[in-house]
Amino acid sequence: MTELSGGPSLPQERRVVTAIPGPKSQELLARKNAAVASGVGSVLPVFTVRAGGGVIEDVDGNSLIDFGSGIAVTSVGSSAEAVVRRASAQLADFTHTCFMVTPYEGYVEVCEELARLTPGDHAKKSALFNSGAEAVENAVKIARSYTKRQAVVVFDHGYHGRTNLTMALTAKNMPYKHGFGPFAPEVYRVPLAYPYRWLTGPENCAEEAAAQAIDMISKQIGAENVAAIIIEPILGEGGFIEPAKGFLPRIAEFAKTNGIVFVADEIQSGFCRTGQWFACEDEGIVPDLITTAKGIAGGLPLAAVTGRAEIMDAAHSGGLGGTYGGNPVACAAALGAIETMRELDLNAKAKRIEEVMKGRLAAMQEKYDIIGDLRGRGAMIAIELVKSGTKDPNPEATAAVAKACHSAGLLVLTCGTYGNVLRFLPPLVIGEDLLNEGLDVLESAFAEL
Repeated sequence: MTELSGGPSLPQERRVVTAIPGPKSQELLARKNAAVASGVGSVLPVFTVRAGGGVIEDVDGNSLIDFGSGIAVTSVGSSAEAVVRRASAQLADFTHTCFMVTPYEGYVEVCEELARLTPGDHAKKSALFNSGAEAVENAVKIARSYTKRQAVVVFDHGYHGRTNLTMALTAKNMPYKHGFGPFAPEVYRVPLAYPYRWLTGPENCAEEAAAQAIDMISKQIGAENVAAIIIEPILGEGGFIEPAKGFLPRIAEFAKTNGIVFVADEIQSGFCRTGQWFACEDEGIVPDLITTAKGIAGGLPLAAVTGRAEIMDAAHSGGLGGTYGGNPVACAAALGAIETMRELDLNAKAKRIEEVMKGRLAAMQEKYDIIGDLRGRGAMIAIELVKSGTKDPNPEATAAVAKACHSAGLLVLTCGTYGNVLRFLPPLVIGEDLLNEGLDVLESAFAEL
């Protein structure tokens, strides 16, 4: 096999040798602007040539600390050894047949792994797709087929994708929905237990939010009309919100009592990201269906719906699928990613990242009163920025901190309904020295405000 230039062999160091973006990235950006649709933006237009461990190297020779993981995708690190080994072997055998035409073992193996790893000891089956949005959309199809109902319930601040149906499911207008309607019907939004912003205080949040959500479903929709309730156990784009403890079990029990399919959208939070294989395990939630993507395949496009066998089998033969769904190379990569997660115990790594990050960020919160909230689990951590002395969102400071981090060689991402959340998603294989250096850069960025 050709020696890797990136992946685990890449020097794990922050190195800033030009302005960021540098001159070569600027040239490529001009080409991008001429050839790529303007709607496809970039958080930081440095053009990558190599990545691995906890760093990204650009065309100008800069090496950036990566606190983004391609939005929680390269949890095992970019070009992880087992991912490259298995995917390369599959590339040499065949790249595609379409599983719906002539199947192959890799697809079956991934589905078997999903049955083992996802919560619950019931019989499970899976179907594989290309993206998180596809997985969510197919979960809705399956739930509707199983229940013979149409309504779908989602939550404030939720994000579920960019296709027409998943735009309807997504809460945030700009940039995901603005100007792209009309959207799919029979989608209903109810309150989320958002502890930091619950008006009567976090101690009342779970009970009151659940009661409000259940009342709205019962009175405005009719529980007997609801096919599925879909929620992210930790919300992603909406701001890394952890629903108040007790909220998810209450909603899951309501779904069970009323014959509603409970869907956990674990696309961003799954596969060791929160220190557990899946975030819903934290409160013992066993979803009827679980959607996965992002971290599942070490950077190759793959997604899945996994769930109770009787629900998954509700769709008629030929009703699920897609030309590229469960591509053999992506399946091989997924098996390599899961192998890496097990061998390196990446759940434990995620918990250690949480310990380091929360310790450092809590100290920053004491020092800088614009850090209103610190939350998250594992390597899915966020801080919400507010205007001093209030809880008013502070997207301007959020953007300024992110820009300062980028200039100093730390890639960070923002999110949140109000654009005021800095989210941290380092690869689970990042070294602790590099993690702390990234936090040093972040602290310097706050000091410069």
